[in-house]
Amino acid sequence: MVKLRTRTQAETGVVGTARTDRRTAALLSRLSSGDVAVLDQVDLDGPTAESLVEIGVVAVVNRSAMISGRFPNRGPQVLVDAGVRMVDQAVATGGRDLWSAIPDGRRVRVLGGSVLVGEDVVAEGREVSADDVGRQLAEAQAGLGSQLQSLTHNSVEFLRREEALLLHGAGVPRLRTRLESRPVVVIDNGPDVTAELRRIRRYLREVKPVVVVTGEALAAARQAGLSPDVVVLDSRVEELPSAKELRAARDVVVTEPAGAARTAGAGSDRFERIGVRASTMETTARPADAALLLADAAGARPVVGVGLRGTLTEFLDGGRDGLGSGYVTRLRVGPRLVDATAVPMLYSGQLRARHAYLVLLIGLVAVLAAIATTSVGHEWMLDLRGQVDDLFSQLRGSL
Repeated sequence: MVKLRTRTQAETGVVGTARTDRRTAALLSRLSSGDVAVLDQVDLDGPTAESLVEIGVVAVVNRSAMISGRFPNRGPQVLVDAGVRMVDQAVATGGRDLWSAIPDGRRVRVLGGSVLVGEDVVAEGREVSADDVGRQLAEAQAGLGSQLQSLTHNSVEFLRREEALLLHGAGVPRLRTRLESRPVVVIDNGPDVTAELRRIRRYLREVKPVVVVTGEALAAARQAGLSPDVVVLDSRVEELPSAKELRAARDVVVTEPAGAARTAGAGSDRFERIGVRASTMETTARPADAALLLADAAGARPVVGVGLRGTLTEFLDGGRDGLGSGYVTRLRVGPRLVDATAVPMLYSGQLRARHAYLVLLIGLVAVLAAIATTSVGHEWMLDLRGQVDDLFSQLRGSL
């Protein structure tokens, strides 16, 4: 019976509701059990894969490679172990865009490396099997040494390009939001961003820090009930957050490589057309790293990082744009940077009024008990008892 069911599934594929989004963090917040996740993420990471499995998706269709070979990311292995179908390097048929070819909310069927709507094949890719995952991970593991060299090279290049920014804060825009000596939370779209925001809810509610969010993490921040004060965007990203979301922020900062704003001139126009006043920060750093540098230059303390990708494996992923900046940026911010996972262990919360009253009451009782043990205190207690007895006698007489 088991063999028959397995053979039938292999022949007919799996069916589910397609949920599509270029932003992985935003996609995770909309997925439900039985869905087909359509995303665009090179080297699917473990935490994202674990979230997909926990939600109960039946298949994952990736526009990019599940395993690029740059480093041994464990996300595909997590999906294999859970029996989730995988298709990567998916391309829409007929020359269309993948996001328009696979409509969000439509029932689709994943069969082999094909995605079908009804009987029509709307996208084709590579079916990723367990054997493929094992082989590619072994090859990636063997190449980690060269990735360490890439990390070193990228970090040196970033230091050379951004020397004035890192040493003197050159090019950091002046914000309307005051950051100096204030606690700041920087939120990026890391795979654990939703869980990390839940862990620091008490800190956010009681401390009320300045909230700085990258464009890709806006959806996760909104879902957590946060209203960002500062939004940091990459000028090279084609799809912007909604005008309403951007106008709700006090500051919008756009990162651009040096000279891009002067030669292209179109970056600020995109925001002016939707009624958003944006400041430009000339840097090649990723938006999350630019946000950290903004907080550092303004003298914020402490800086809590949520959804930041800072493990050694991610630093070794030298092919990801701007990731060489991550290592150097964290060295620049130094001890003021606190990971969100550490906040619950370091922050015990504010003292509430009822706690203060309880402490005072316990202290008063202790003082009275100590006084009662002395000879003077014993006389006071006898006098007090007599006065209380007289008071009760008068009350009974009046009744």
